[in-house]
Amino acid sequence: MSMRPLEGIKVIDMSTFIGAPACARFFAEFGAEVIKIEPKSGDLVRFNGVSEGRLGTPYENTTWDLENAHKKGLVLDLKAPEGREILFKLLETTDIFITNWRPQAIAKLGLDYESLKDRYPKLVYASFTGYGEEGPDCNLPGYDFTSFWARSGLQGTLYQKESEPINLVPGIGDHTTGMFLAAGIMVALYNVQKTGRGDKVEINLLHSAIWTQGIVIQAAQYTELGTKYPTSRKVAENPFNNTYKTKDGRFIQLSMPPFDVFYPKFMPLIGREDLVGNPRYTMKNITENKLHGEFIAIIDEAFAQKTAEEWVDILTKADIPHSICQVWEEVLEDKQAWAIGAFEKVKYLTGERTMVRQPVTIKGCEKRKYARGPFLGEHSEEIIRSLGYTEEQLKDLHARNIYNTWDDLREKCGGNLEEERSY
Repeated sequence: MSMRPLEGIKVIDMSTFIGAPACARFFAEFGAEVIKIEPKSGDLVRFNGVSEGRLGTPYENTTWDLENAHKKGLVLDLKAPEGREILFKLLETTDIFITNWRPQAIAKLGLDYESLKDRYPKLVYASFTGYGEEGPDCNLPGYDFTSFWARSGLQGTLYQKESEPINLVPGIGDHTTGMFLAAGIMVALYNVQKTGRGDKVEINLLHSAIWTQGIVIQAAQYTELGTKYPTSRKVAENPFNNTYKTKDGRFIQLSMPPFDVFYPKFMPLIGREDLVGNPRYTMKNITENKLHGEFIAIIDEAFAQKTAEEWVDILTKADIPHSICQVWEEVLEDKQAWAIGAFEKVKYLTGERTMVRQPVTIKGCEKRKYARGPFLGEHSEEIIRSLGYTEEQLKDLHARNIYNTWDDLREKCGGNLEEERSY
Protein backbone atom coordinates (compact mmCIF):
# COMPACT_ATOMS: atom_id res chain seq x y z
CA MET A 1 0.00 0.00 0.00
CA SER A 2 1.15 3.53 -0.77
CA MET A 3 2.25 5.55 2.21
CA ARG A 4 -0.57 7.92 1.20
CA PRO A 5 -3.04 6.04 -0.99
CA LEU A 6 -4.59 9.08 -2.71
CA GLU A 7 -1.33 10.57 -3.97
CA GLY A 8 -1.79 11.54 -7.61
CA ILE A 9 -5.47 12.45 -7.11
CA LYS A 10 -6.27 16.14 -7.65
CA VAL A 11 -9.23 17.84 -6.00
CA ILE A 12 -10.71 21.29 -6.56
CA ASP A 13 -12.50 22.47 -3.43
CA MET A 14 -14.77 25.38 -4.40
CA SER A 15 -16.80 25.48 -1.22
CA THR A 16 -17.35 27.44 1.97
CA PHE A 17 -18.06 26.95 5.66
CA ILE A 18 -17.82 23.40 7.05
CA GLY A 19 -19.43 20.42 5.30
CA ALA A 20 -17.95 20.38 1.80
CA PRO A 21 -14.53 21.67 2.97
CA ALA A 22 -14.47 18.86 5.56
CA CYS A 23 -15.09 16.38 2.75
CA ALA A 24 -12.20 17.85 0.71
CA ARG A 25 -10.02 17.72 3.82
CA PHE A 26 -10.63 13.95 3.96
CA PHE A 27 -8.95 13.59 0.55
CA ALA A 28 -6.06 15.85 1.57
CA GLU A 29 -5.54 13.73 4.68
CA PHE A 30 -4.82 10.68 2.51
CA GLY A 31 -2.47 12.38 0.10
CA ALA A 32 -4.58 14.02 -2.60
CA GLU A 33 -3.59 17.46 -3.88
CA VAL A 34 -6.43 19.74 -2.83
CA ILE A 35 -6.73 23.29 -4.17
CA LYS A 36 -9.23 25.49 -2.34
CA ILE A 37 -10.65 28.27 -4.48
CA GLU A 38 -12.01 31.37 -2.73
CA PRO A 39 -13.12 34.86 -3.74
CA LYS A 40 -10.96 37.66 -2.38
CA SER A 41 -13.55 38.16 0.39
CA GLY A 42 -12.52 34.71 1.65
CA ASP A 43 -14.43 31.78 3.09
CA LEU A 44 -16.32 33.31 6.03
CA VAL A 45 -15.09 30.56 8.35
CA ARG A 46 -11.81 32.48 8.37
CA PHE A 47 -13.53 35.26 10.33
CA ASN A 48 -15.71 33.32 12.79
CA GLY A 49 -13.18 33.03 15.60
CA VAL A 50 -14.68 35.42 18.12
CA SER A 51 -18.26 34.15 17.66
CA GLU A 52 -17.06 30.58 18.29
CA GLY A 53 -15.08 31.44 21.41
CA ARG A 54 -11.71 31.32 19.63
CA LEU A 55 -9.06 33.84 18.70
CA GLY A 56 -9.63 36.09 15.69
CA THR A 57 -6.10 35.92 14.28
CA PRO A 58 -5.36 34.02 11.04
CA TYR A 59 -2.32 32.56 12.78
CA GLU A 60 -4.34 30.58 15.32
CA ASN A 61 -7.58 29.64 13.59
CA THR A 62 -8.34 26.14 14.85
CA THR A 63 -11.64 25.77 12.96
CA TRP A 64 -10.03 26.80 9.69
CA ASP A 65 -7.21 24.31 10.19
CA LEU A 66 -9.64 21.54 11.17
CA GLU A 67 -11.47 21.85 7.85
CA ASN A 68 -8.63 22.94 5.55
CA ALA A 69 -5.32 21.43 6.65
CA HIS A 70 -3.00 20.31 3.83
CA LYS A 71 -4.83 22.30 1.14
CA LYS A 72 -3.42 24.94 -1.21
CA GLY A 73 -5.17 28.29 -1.42
CA LEU A 74 -6.12 30.10 -4.64
CA VAL A 75 -8.08 33.35 -4.87
CA LEU A 76 -9.89 33.80 -8.20
CA ASP A 77 -12.47 36.19 -9.55
CA LEU A 78 -14.79 33.68 -11.19
CA LYS A 79 -17.11 36.40 -12.45
CA ALA A 80 -14.37 37.39 -14.88
CA PRO A 81 -13.91 35.21 -18.01
CA GLU A 82 -10.17 35.08 -17.35
CA GLY A 83 -10.80 33.75 -13.85
CA ARG A 84 -13.08 31.02 -15.16
CA GLU A 85 -10.49 30.18 -17.81
CA ILE A 86 -7.92 29.52 -15.08
CA LEU A 87 -10.40 27.20 -13.39
CA PHE A 88 -11.11 25.43 -16.70
CA LYS A 89 -7.38 24.84 -17.18
CA LEU A 90 -7.14 23.41 -13.66
CA LEU A 91 -10.05 21.07 -14.35
CA GLU A 92 -8.17 19.49 -17.26
CA THR A 93 -6.02 17.60 -14.74
CA THR A 94 -8.56 17.41 -11.89
CA ASP A 95 -10.15 14.17 -10.69
CA ILE A 96 -12.69 15.56 -8.21
CA PHE A 97 -14.56 18.87 -8.14
CA ILE A 98 -16.34 19.67 -4.86
CA THR A 99 -18.73 22.58 -4.44
CA ASN A 100 -21.52 23.67 -2.11
CA TRP A 101 -22.71 26.63 -4.11
CA ARG A 102 -26.46 26.80 -4.55
CA PRO A 103 -27.70 25.29 -7.86
CA GLN A 104 -28.88 28.64 -9.23
CA ALA A 105 -25.62 30.42 -8.47
CA ILE A 106 -23.30 27.81 -9.94
CA ALA A 107 -25.37 27.42 -13.11
CA LYS A 108 -25.18 31.18 -13.67
CA LEU A 109 -21.39 30.91 -14.05
CA GLY A 110 -21.55 27.83 -16.25
CA LEU A 111 -19.91 25.66 -13.59
CA ASP A 112 -22.79 23.25 -13.06
CA TYR A 113 -22.41 19.56 -13.88
CA GLU A 114 -24.32 19.74 -17.16
CA SER A 115 -21.97 22.45 -18.40
CA LEU A 116 -18.79 20.56 -17.47
CA LYS A 117 -19.52 16.86 -17.96
CA ASP A 118 -18.74 16.63 -21.69
CA ARG A 119 -15.72 18.92 -21.50
CA TYR A 120 -14.24 16.84 -18.65
CA PRO A 121 -15.63 13.31 -19.12
CA LYS A 122 -13.56 11.71 -16.33
CA LEU A 123 -14.39 14.35 -13.73
CA VAL A 124 -16.18 13.33 -10.52
CA TYR A 125 -18.41 16.30 -9.74
CA ALA A 126 -19.56 16.47 -6.10
CA SER A 127 -22.40 18.74 -5.06
CA PHE A 128 -23.15 19.51 -1.40
CA THR A 129 -26.33 21.50 -0.77
CA GLY A 130 -28.76 22.25 2.03
CA TYR A 131 -31.91 20.92 0.38
CA GLY A 132 -30.87 19.12 -2.79
CA GLU A 133 -31.07 20.30 -6.40
CA GLU A 134 -34.74 19.67 -7.15
CA GLY A 135 -38.00 20.59 -5.48
CA PRO A 136 -39.56 23.88 -4.37
CA ASP A 137 -36.89 24.72 -1.78
CA CYS A 138 -33.71 23.70 -3.59
CA ASN A 139 -32.42 27.26 -3.77
CA LEU A 140 -33.00 28.13 -0.12
CA PRO A 141 -29.82 28.89 1.84
CA GLY A 142 -28.88 25.63 3.56
CA TYR A 143 -27.01 25.48 6.86
CA ASP A 144 -26.34 22.82 9.47
CA PHE A 145 -28.68 24.42 12.05
CA THR A 146 -31.61 24.88 9.68
CA SER A 147 -31.41 22.13 7.03
CA PHE A 148 -29.90 19.32 9.12
CA TRP A 149 -31.24 20.01 12.59
CA ALA A 150 -34.48 21.98 12.33
CA ARG A 151 -36.05 20.92 9.02
CA SER A 152 -35.30 17.21 9.54
CA GLY A 153 -37.06 16.88 12.89
CA LEU A 154 -33.94 16.50 15.05
CA GLN A 155 -34.19 19.79 16.89
CA GLY A 156 -37.96 19.71 17.10
CA THR A 157 -38.10 16.36 18.87
CA LEU A 158 -34.87 15.75 20.80
CA TYR A 159 -35.40 17.86 23.87
CA GLN A 160 -37.07 17.44 27.21
CA LYS A 161 -40.81 18.01 27.00
CA GLU A 162 -41.96 21.31 28.52
CA SER A 163 -38.52 22.84 27.97
CA GLU A 164 -36.92 24.38 24.87
CA PRO A 165 -35.03 22.89 21.91
CA ILE A 166 -31.46 21.94 22.67
CA ASN A 167 -28.58 24.36 22.19
CA LEU A 168 -26.95 23.55 18.86
CA VAL A 169 -23.23 23.58 18.20
CA PRO A 170 -21.71 24.08 14.74
CA GLY A 171 -20.44 21.31 12.53
CA ILE A 172 -22.31 18.18 13.60
CA GLY A 173 -24.52 17.89 10.52
CA ASP A 174 -21.80 19.31 8.30
CA HIS A 175 -19.18 16.79 9.37
CA THR A 176 -21.61 13.88 9.13
CA THR A 177 -22.77 14.88 5.66
CA GLY A 178 -19.22 15.65 4.53
CA MET A 179 -18.11 12.12 5.32
CA PHE A 180 -21.15 10.68 3.54
CA LEU A 181 -20.16 12.74 0.51
CA ALA A 182 -16.59 11.43 0.69
CA ALA A 183 -17.95 7.87 0.57
CA GLY A 184 -20.02 8.70 -2.52
CA ILE A 185 -17.06 10.35 -4.23
CA MET A 186 -14.92 7.27 -3.65
CA VAL A 187 -17.58 5.09 -5.31
CA ALA A 188 -17.65 7.40 -8.34
CA LEU A 189 -13.85 7.57 -8.42
CA TYR A 190 -13.66 3.77 -8.43
CA ASN A 191 -16.15 3.70 -11.28
CA VAL A 192 -13.93 6.08 -13.28
CA GLN A 193 -11.11 3.56 -12.93
CA LYS A 194 -13.39 0.83 -14.34
CA THR A 195 -15.26 2.72 -17.07
CA GLY A 196 -13.34 5.90 -17.80
CA ARG A 197 -16.46 7.96 -17.16
CA GLY A 198 -17.00 10.46 -14.40
CA ASP A 199 -20.29 11.17 -12.71
CA LYS A 200 -22.10 13.54 -10.40
CA VAL A 201 -22.36 12.78 -6.69
CA GLU A 202 -25.10 14.68 -4.84
CA ILE A 203 -25.71 15.05 -1.15
CA ASN A 204 -27.68 17.46 0.98
CA LEU A 205 -27.99 18.20 4.67
CA LEU A 206 -31.71 17.46 4.87
CA HIS A 207 -31.50 13.95 3.40
CA SER A 208 -28.41 13.19 5.46
CA ALA A 209 -30.25 14.11 8.66
CA ILE A 210 -33.31 12.09 7.68
CA TRP A 211 -31.07 9.07 6.98
CA THR A 212 -29.36 9.34 10.36
CA GLN A 213 -32.80 9.30 12.02
CA GLY A 214 -34.20 6.61 9.74
CA ILE A 215 -35.21 4.21 12.53
CA VAL A 216 -37.39 6.71 14.39
CA ILE A 217 -38.77 8.57 11.36
CA GLN A 218 -40.03 5.28 9.91
CA ALA A 219 -41.46 4.25 13.28
CA ALA A 220 -43.36 7.57 13.50
CA GLN A 221 -45.79 6.19 10.90
CA TYR A 222 -47.21 3.84 13.56
CA THR A 223 -49.16 6.66 15.17
CA GLU A 224 -50.95 4.48 17.72
CA LEU A 225 -47.75 2.92 19.03
CA GLY A 226 -44.67 4.13 20.86
CA THR A 227 -43.76 7.42 22.49
CA LYS A 228 -44.50 10.71 20.79
CA TYR A 229 -41.60 13.16 20.80
CA PRO A 230 -40.70 15.53 22.32
CA THR A 231 -40.88 13.47 25.47
CA SER A 232 -39.37 13.43 28.95
CA ARG A 233 -36.69 11.26 30.48
CA LYS A 234 -39.13 10.70 33.32
CA VAL A 235 -41.24 8.48 31.07
CA ALA A 236 -38.57 7.08 28.72
CA GLU A 237 -39.92 4.19 26.65
CA ASN A 238 -37.05 1.95 27.75
CA PRO A 239 -35.96 3.04 31.26
CA PHE A 240 -32.61 1.31 30.69
CA ASN A 241 -31.88 3.64 27.75
CA ASN A 242 -32.01 6.75 29.87
CA THR A 243 -29.97 9.28 31.85
CA TYR A 244 -29.79 9.31 35.65
CA LYS A 245 -28.51 12.01 37.99
CA THR A 246 -25.89 11.09 40.58
CA LYS A 247 -25.32 12.36 44.10
CA ASP A 248 -22.75 14.88 42.86
CA GLY A 249 -24.98 16.26 40.12
CA ARG A 250 -23.57 14.41 37.10
CA PHE A 251 -25.65 12.52 34.56
CA ILE A 252 -24.92 8.95 33.50
CA GLN A 253 -26.33 7.55 30.28
CA LEU A 254 -27.30 3.88 30.34
CA SER A 255 -27.73 1.81 27.19
CA MET A 256 -29.34 -1.59 27.66
CA PRO A 257 -31.79 -2.10 24.76
CA PRO A 258 -32.78 -5.71 25.68
CA PHE A 259 -34.46 -4.61 28.92
CA ASP A 260 -35.54 -8.03 30.18
CA VAL A 261 -32.10 -9.54 29.56
CA PHE A 262 -30.32 -6.90 31.65
CA TYR A 263 -32.99 -6.59 34.34
CA PRO A 264 -31.88 -9.43 36.69
CA LYS A 265 -28.25 -8.30 36.39
CA PHE A 266 -28.87 -4.60 36.87
CA MET A 267 -31.38 -4.44 39.70
CA PRO A 268 -29.02 -5.87 42.37
CA LEU A 269 -26.46 -3.21 41.39
CA ILE A 270 -28.84 -0.49 42.55
CA GLY A 271 -29.74 -2.32 45.73
CA ARG A 272 -33.08 -3.65 44.51
CA GLU A 273 -32.53 -7.42 44.51
CA ASP A 274 -36.06 -7.62 45.89
CA LEU A 275 -37.45 -6.67 42.47
CA VAL A 276 -35.68 -9.43 40.53
CA GLY A 277 -38.34 -11.76 39.23
CA ASN A 278 -41.16 -9.29 39.90
CA PRO A 279 -43.56 -9.61 36.92
CA ARG A 280 -44.66 -6.00 37.36
CA TYR A 281 -41.42 -4.79 35.81
CA THR A 282 -41.10 -6.71 32.60
CA MET A 283 -40.82 -4.53 29.49
CA LYS A 284 -44.19 -5.80 28.29
CA ASN A 285 -45.98 -5.00 31.54
CA ILE A 286 -44.31 -1.60 31.92
CA THR A 287 -45.39 -0.70 28.38
CA GLU A 288 -48.92 -2.04 28.57
CA ASN A 289 -49.64 -0.43 31.93
CA LYS A 290 -47.61 2.75 31.39
CA LEU A 291 -45.39 2.16 34.41
CA HIS A 292 -42.38 3.96 32.95
CA GLY A 293 -42.51 6.88 35.37
CA GLU A 294 -42.92 4.59 38.37
CA PHE A 295 -39.95 2.41 37.42
CA ILE A 296 -37.69 5.33 36.44
CA ALA A 297 -38.37 6.91 39.84
CA ILE A 298 -36.95 3.76 41.47
CA ILE A 299 -33.70 4.11 39.48
CA ASP A 300 -33.62 7.88 40.07
CA GLU A 301 -33.73 7.32 43.82
CA ALA A 302 -30.93 4.76 43.67
CA PHE A 303 -28.59 6.83 41.51
CA ALA A 304 -28.98 9.83 43.79
CA GLN A 305 -27.31 7.85 46.60
CA LYS A 306 -23.85 7.58 45.02
CA THR A 307 -21.41 9.81 43.15
CA ALA A 308 -20.67 9.47 39.46
CA GLU A 309 -17.26 7.99 40.23
CA GLU A 310 -18.83 5.34 42.46
CA TRP A 311 -21.41 4.43 39.82
CA VAL A 312 -18.80 4.19 37.08
CA ASP A 313 -16.85 1.72 39.20
CA ILE A 314 -19.95 -0.40 39.91
CA LEU A 315 -21.25 -0.37 36.32
CA THR A 316 -17.86 -1.00 34.74
CA LYS A 317 -17.18 -4.04 36.94
CA ALA A 318 -20.61 -5.41 36.03
CA ASP A 319 -20.03 -4.77 32.29
CA ILE A 320 -23.10 -2.53 32.02
CA PRO A 321 -23.01 -0.20 28.98
CA HIS A 322 -22.85 3.36 30.31
CA SER A 323 -20.99 6.65 30.22
CA ILE A 324 -20.86 9.83 32.20
CA CYS A 325 -22.27 12.66 30.10
CA GLN A 326 -18.97 14.44 29.70
CA VAL A 327 -18.40 18.09 28.87
CA TRP A 328 -15.94 19.14 26.16
CA GLU A 329 -13.21 20.04 28.63
CA GLU A 330 -13.30 16.44 29.88
CA VAL A 331 -13.30 15.01 26.37
CA LEU A 332 -10.06 16.89 25.66
CA GLU A 333 -8.46 14.87 28.48
CA ASP A 334 -10.19 11.54 27.76
CA LYS A 335 -7.52 8.82 27.78
CA GLN A 336 -9.49 6.56 25.47
CA ALA A 337 -9.95 9.33 22.93
CA TRP A 338 -6.19 9.94 22.98
CA ALA A 339 -5.49 6.20 22.67
CA ILE A 340 -7.53 5.92 19.47
CA GLY A 341 -5.85 8.92 17.86
CA ALA A 342 -8.74 11.36 18.09
CA PHE A 343 -6.41 14.21 19.01
CA GLU A 344 -3.03 15.69 18.16
CA LYS A 345 -1.06 18.46 19.86
CA VAL A 346 -0.23 21.39 17.58
CA LYS A 347 1.97 24.36 18.43
CA TYR A 348 0.37 27.77 17.91
CA LEU A 349 1.36 31.31 18.82
CA THR A 350 -0.20 31.08 22.28
CA GLY A 351 1.10 27.58 22.99
CA GLU A 352 0.09 24.00 22.30
CA ARG A 353 -3.52 23.32 21.36
CA THR A 354 -5.31 20.00 21.02
CA MET A 355 -6.62 19.48 17.50
CA VAL A 356 -9.22 16.92 16.43
CA ARG A 357 -8.16 14.37 13.82
CA GLN A 358 -10.43 12.85 11.18
CA PRO A 359 -11.97 9.57 12.38
CA VAL A 360 -10.91 7.22 9.56
CA THR A 361 -7.69 5.27 10.07
CA ILE A 362 -6.04 3.10 7.43
CA LYS A 363 -3.44 0.94 9.13
CA GLY A 364 -0.93 0.83 6.28
CA CYS A 365 -1.21 4.55 5.59
CA GLU A 366 1.18 6.98 7.20
CA LYS A 367 -0.69 9.53 9.32
CA ARG A 368 -0.10 13.09 8.18
CA LYS A 369 1.13 15.42 10.86
CA TYR A 370 -1.34 18.22 11.45
CA ALA A 371 -0.81 21.32 9.32
CA ARG A 372 -2.53 24.68 9.09
CA GLY A 373 -4.94 25.53 6.32
CA PRO A 374 -3.73 27.95 3.63
CA PHE A 375 -3.73 31.70 4.12
CA LEU A 376 -6.13 33.49 1.76
CA GLY A 377 -4.53 33.38 -1.69
CA GLU A 378 -1.31 31.92 -0.34
CA HIS A 379 -0.59 29.67 -3.35
CA SER A 380 -2.32 31.66 -6.09
CA GLU A 381 0.76 32.50 -8.15
CA GLU A 382 2.30 29.06 -7.71
CA ILE A 383 -0.86 27.34 -8.96
CA ILE A 384 -1.49 29.66 -11.91
CA ARG A 385 2.17 29.59 -12.95
CA SER A 386 2.02 25.78 -13.02
CA LEU A 387 -0.66 26.04 -15.73
CA GLY A 388 1.84 27.58 -18.15
CA TYR A 389 1.08 31.27 -17.68
CA THR A 390 4.10 33.52 -18.29
CA GLU A 391 5.40 36.04 -15.77
CA GLU A 392 4.04 38.82 -17.97
CA GLN A 393 0.60 37.19 -18.02
CA LEU A 394 0.70 36.69 -14.25
CA LYS A 395 1.56 40.35 -13.75
CA ASP A 396 -1.33 41.42 -15.99
CA LEU A 397 -3.87 39.08 -14.34
CA HIS A 398 -2.78 40.23 -10.90
CA ALA A 399 -2.99 43.90 -11.84
CA ARG A 400 -6.58 43.35 -12.98
CA ASN A 401 -7.47 41.43 -9.79
CA ILE A 402 -8.26 38.22 -11.66
CA TYR A 403 -6.34 36.57 -8.85
CA ASN A 404 -5.08 37.80 -5.50
CA THR A 405 -2.26 36.75 -3.21
CA TRP A 406 -1.80 36.63 0.55
CA ASP A 407 0.32 39.77 0.33
CA ASP A 408 -2.73 41.54 -1.11
CA LEU A 409 -5.11 40.25 1.51
CA ARG A 410 -3.03 39.81 4.68
CA GLU A 411 -4.12 43.06 6.31
CA LYS A 412 -7.80 42.44 5.50
CA CYS A 413 -7.55 39.08 7.27
CA GLY A 414 -6.03 40.58 10.41
CA GLY A 415 -2.50 39.43 9.70
CA ASN A 416 0.77 41.31 9.80
CA LEU A 417 4.29 40.51 8.66
CA GLU A 418 5.89 40.81 12.09
CA GLU A 419 3.50 38.32 13.69
CA GLU A 420 3.76 36.07 10.65
CA ARG A 421 7.52 35.78 10.93
CA SER A 422 7.22 34.52 14.50
CA TYR A 423 4.47 32.14 13.35
